[in-house]
Amino acid sequence: MPITRQHFLNATFNGIGALALSDLLSNSRGSESEAVNPLSVREQHLPRKAKHCIFLFMQGGVSQMDSFEYKPALNEHHGKPLPRIPSISGELQGRLTFPHVTIGSPFKFGQYGESGHWFSELYPHLAEHADKLAMIRGIKTDNQNHGPSTLHVTTGNQFPGSPSVGSWVTYGLGSENRDMPGYVVIQDPRGAPVNGAAVWANGYLPASYQGTLLRSEGTPILNLARAEGISMHQQRREFDVLSELNNRHLSRRVDDTELAARINAYELAFRMQAEAPQLVDISGETSATHELYGLDDPVTARFGRQCLLARRLVESGVRYTLLVHGVQIGKHSWDDHGDVQGRMIRHSREVDQPVGALLTDLYERGLLEDTLVVWASEMGRTPFKNGSMGKKPGREHNSWNLVMWMAGGNVKGGSSAGETDEFGLRSVADESIPIRDVHATILNLMGLEDDELRYHHAGRLRQLTDIGGYVLDDIIAHAV
Repeated sequence: MPITRQHFLNATFNGIGALALSDLLSNSRGSESEAVNPLSVREQHLPRKAKHCIFLFMQGGVSQMDSFEYKPALNEHHGKPLPRIPSISGELQGRLTFPHVTIGSPFKFGQYGESGHWFSELYPHLAEHADKLAMIRGIKTDNQNHGPSTLHVTTGNQFPGSPSVGSWVTYGLGSENRDMPGYVVIQDPRGAPVNGAAVWANGYLPASYQGTLLRSEGTPILNLARAEGISMHQQRREFDVLSELNNRHLSRRVDDTELAARINAYELAFRMQAEAPQLVDISGETSATHELYGLDDPVTARFGRQCLLARRLVESGVRYTLLVHGVQIGKHSWDDHGDVQGRMIRHSREVDQPVGALLTDLYERGLLEDTLVVWASEMGRTPFKNGSMGKKPGREHNSWNLVMWMAGGNVKGGSSAGETDEFGLRSVADESIPIRDVHATILNLMGLEDDELRYHHAGRLRQLTDIGGYVLDDIIAHAV
């Protein structure tokens, strides 16, 4: 059987071919320079401070009335059905027609900072940053189920196949680090979120804009390490031969920008062999930093390491970092249908100190004004439980009141958008904030215009918000 050019390349790539071909290959976006390096830095549409984004995703549906929304009416009605609430529809209406009991929050709340943002006692470290945070309340997603809602928050579409928020940001801005992907993902070491890699997929955008997963142990990126017995010098010579062959091929096909992008992807993969291991090696961090992030505490160590790596990725110039806390739907997710008190204590204990440390560290290093930090989940929870109270009550799904916060860059610290009813069930006056408005705001804070960031696919121009979103101006400090 004759050896084809493709077989030759696959056979001689020594372990990083799969990475280059699956995660890093790209089609052209237009100019030849962008085709050669699809992650080349591009100018912002708007004058914004943030150059990097860290997206903190809590898998399972964080209970807003046990974290960032103080609703004393819940305790007043604890154990009783909710009073009639008008204009409820869909699954929520169905749940309320069945027997149910109101569940008050078992946690104490307090107001912090000049802003007076409310935090439950579960978040003492995060509460210290109250005046850095902008709260967004009453966010509406279009599905009450974990799978579609997770995709809706992370990709703007509840159906698979759309690019994630991070893919759109790197597509629009490129990345400052030529030796790392522009979009890096660090998931919970205990397992993957609902939908797995679809959460950080590139969808119909070129593959260079897909998130690249950093592993918690061993080689930081799959297929990155050189084959055993191959030195860097040997691999460099091998790459030079491949580059020569590719460039000869390209010289006869001057319009083949995809091939030019592949050549660039091979070189990126080679450079990553030196860069990625250094980025995930935290042994050189000070003992004070280890203590700050809770790395010596087995409860906070896992997410603490994720947050510390996020700071290091910002320092290295990586454009977008997605951190995932929570695994599928089970004891390690925020899906607290039962024992919301005990489970919220465990979840919050794992993330409060690390997230507070991340904000502190970014601020003290002068990086927070260059970095947009976003906290999200796929939905909120209900103020009631269907059926009887039980010994350890929990909360049901609520796609009408996801609560998110943002910090850094041009975020107006201490501000808020949206207002919810006295039970934390949904927005007042039926003025829910659709998730597309949140996405438009994230793009705006990264210096990108939602209506200008488009990609032609399947016969029409696509964008993150699909039909367009309104920017939440109340949480943006426009002065640069």
